[in-house]
Amino acid sequence: MKKVQKFTFEEIFSQNEKRIHYYINRLHIQDNNEDFYEEGLFALWNAYETYVPDKGPMATYFNYTIKNRLIDRIRKENSAMEKLEHFKLKNKYLYDDGNYVCGQASNTSIPCKEGTSMDNTHLWEQLETHLSVKQWKWIKYAIIEELSMMEIAIHEKVSVEAVKSWGKEVRKKLRDSTFREKIGWHVDGGG
Repeated sequence: MKKVQKFTFEEIFSQNEKRIHYYINRLHIQDNNEDFYEEGLFALWNAYETYVPDKGPMATYFNYTIKNRLIDRIRKENSAMEKLEHFKLKNKYLYDDGNYVCGQASNTSIPCKEGTSMDNTHLWEQLETHLSVKQWKWIKYAIIEELSMMEIAIHEKVSVEAVKSWGKEVRKKLRDSTFREKIGWHVDGGG
């Protein structure tokens, strides 16, 4: 009976460390924190511990284990990123006040025009007299106090959708040049 010589992990590591780097490069992994290197190192150690000589060459087993462990790690990180993006998209209304102008290429924030400063009390008073109570609440909370849609909804004990509809009504009025003229808001370029 032939006795199989057992190598130490240090010997295996020194002979096979390049395999880890090879698969990191081959899979085009950016490994700035060396998380994937550690994953590959763990895979090498795991392959060393579980290797059965009768099943095939050691090098082939190391390659298979390291490569698949790195691929699994990529899949887990991609899945985590997808879940995060889904969560952010689903809860976007918590962080977005809705003050945007829809354009052809993208949505952009509504810029603060001259004459609409917080010090222009005449403008704010005129605006309040020409808006409904709910529309004025939206102006007061979203624009003046800079509260989020969720904060306004909680404060007013209504749904976020209700608050959004108040804002939609206000924005519709503010886009109307006749309405802007009525409240004394003269903006060059149409706004």
